[in-house]
Amino acid sequence: MMGSVEVFDEESDLEKVDPLPEDFDPTEVIKDLLPSVVDSEVMIANGKGAVASEEEKKVKREIVLGRNVHTMCLEVTEPEADDEVTGDREASMASMLARYRKSLIERTKHHLGYPYNLDFDYGALGQLQHFSINNLGDPFIESNYGVHSRQFEVGVLDWFARLWEIERNEYWGYITNCGTEGNLHGILVGREVFPDGILYASRESHYSVFKAARMYRMECEKVNTLLSGEIDCKDFKAKLLCHKNKPAIINVNIGTTVKGAVDDLDLVIETLEQTGFKHDRFYIHCDGALFGLMMPFVKLAPKVTFKKPIGSVSVSGHKFVGCPMPCGVQITRLDHINALSRNVEYLASRDATIMGSRNGHAPIFLWYTLNRKGYRGFQKEVQKCLRNAHYLKDHLRAAGIGAMLNELSSTVVFERPQDVEFVRKWQLACQGNIAHVVVMPNVTVEKIDVFMDELIGKRAVWFQDGKFQSPCVASDIGKENCFCALHNKF
Repeated sequence: MMGSVEVFDEESDLEKVDPLPEDFDPTEVIKDLLPSVVDSEVMIANGKGAVASEEEKKVKREIVLGRNVHTMCLEVTEPEADDEVTGDREASMASMLARYRKSLIERTKHHLGYPYNLDFDYGALGQLQHFSINNLGDPFIESNYGVHSRQFEVGVLDWFARLWEIERNEYWGYITNCGTEGNLHGILVGREVFPDGILYASRESHYSVFKAARMYRMECEKVNTLLSGEIDCKDFKAKLLCHKNKPAIINVNIGTTVKGAVDDLDLVIETLEQTGFKHDRFYIHCDGALFGLMMPFVKLAPKVTFKKPIGSVSVSGHKFVGCPMPCGVQITRLDHINALSRNVEYLASRDATIMGSRNGHAPIFLWYTLNRKGYRGFQKEVQKCLRNAHYLKDHLRAAGIGAMLNELSSTVVFERPQDVEFVRKWQLACQGNIAHVVVMPNVTVEKIDVFMDELIGKRAVWFQDGKFQSPCVASDIGKENCFCALHNKF
């Protein structure tokens, strides 16, 4: 587990990089250009008071989009006739890559807002990067393409099957290319089991759930949420009663995207049963992108298990596990998959996946990490994340900054910072009045201290003349967590 140390302490290696050629064009290298700050709701962006006037409330926040990459992309050019002789082209590309590597190291140091575990070391797997490893088709049926990693993939799937308590002969699954693919597949299986089913998902579900509804032309009911971000089962029950004649396909969040809220799976099942839905008339997909792998190692946390009437579970491999490329794991019941699976003669295999070609390196990276850490290693990392999340939440509140941390979560939600530059530097994820930090294994107490010192210093500038005040976030995280002028506890 020395990956983070090696990443952050490699400045000495950077000094050995050959100097850039005199004619090197720095505009070709990625720069941290920032868009101008757009006008936004007074309470949120400008902080001109805790309570906005009726006229100000009508002002809609404009979404601050990222940069247009075409303004700073690295152009692909044709080699000159004498490039092989002079070596100028290779030297130029080497310089660009060296500069890019340096920017990655810097951006990794200031990464807080997205749920990626950057604390890893896969040096031992470098020897496999010379091979085009492709897991075509069904993981359990070998195809004619021999450069695959199915033996690693099935080993990983068996590990997750044990975690979620389903027998080897009762499940089917595969390593996906990302968490979104897991949701797309889980909901697709539900739709194939119940072609006329209605999709139910809380408003705070990941956007990929609603993307699935559009792709599959499914009728979708957005269910209200509690202030915590958890699904509101009273509203869920009301919506179920409106469609009692149709099967239900439900997305249950094991950690919502913004607030890290965990839907109460047992209460969802109870609500379905109370409204007359028997187990053969509903399908539950559990989106456990981040917390699906963390919750099993939290004491007294509710279980996500196939011993309950669920249809599928998906997690991301590049989040808590720390795989360096996007990937994920999708597990469903074997008796559901026959509705999707088709023989493919070209592959000499069957296929029930979303994608055709699948990254064969990803299962090896996952297998490597699961073997190195094991259940005990993940448990230690989960405890560290939860402990550091509480540390950050407590320090934010001590500094007079409204903040909330859901139970079972390492996602700390707080007042949205005032300027885009600070948000971009720390790569914070923002929505409306709030921003969040996802405390992962690479987010140390030392990094939190640096972030807090800078945030407090910035706030002293933003609010120095008393003209601006902290925005009100009571409607987002509760008045007990809001430190605006109206709800200030100090």
